Amino acid sequence: MSHGTLRTLAVNFALMSLFAIGGGNSAVPEMQRLVVEVHHWMTDRQFTDLFALAQVTPGPNMIIVTLIGYQVAGVLGALVSTAAMCGPTCVLAFCIGGVWDRFKEAPWRIAVQAGLLPISIGLIGASGFVIAMGAASNIAFGVLVLAAAFLSYVTRLNPAWMFGAAALIGLTGLL
Repeated sequence: MSHGTLRTLAVNFALMSLFAIGGGNSAVPEMQRLVVEVHHWMTDRQFTDLFALAQVTPGPNMIIVTLIGYQVAGVLGALVSTAAMCGPTCVLAFCIGGVWDRFKEAPWRIAVQAGLLPISIGLIGASGFVIAMGAASNIAFGVLVLAAAFLSYVTRLNPAWMFGAAALIGLTGLL
């Protein structure tokens, strides 16, 4: 671990936090690009596994940021990346929150909110695509990903049942 690595984590996660329109999960494609494709700190499969671990742990699902920092630079990396992802947006929300509420009926605010909605939906959709591509490492996994996506789209099936089925498939060694 070097100071350059910590600085890279801090700068990149701070920037991601400010541009994560729609929540932290909208930054997942950029996180994947940064840690897998740009810096080669982990493989695509390792990133997908960290994302899955972050989703099943209790608490905020943005724990993936902490897990990435830990994977890259240990405990200090976990602290730096978490602070960088949470700090700037907390300060921004604190500074802008009062002003934003004062202009809730202003035409410009309504236009900004209407414009940000499709952007956030697209970013979150891109996050799902990146994670699905990482999970579909072979044809069998690809079929499983497509089946889960199809079931999620056409039914009101609780996702816990899909997690359970996937766990059983994994435990039995079928995949």
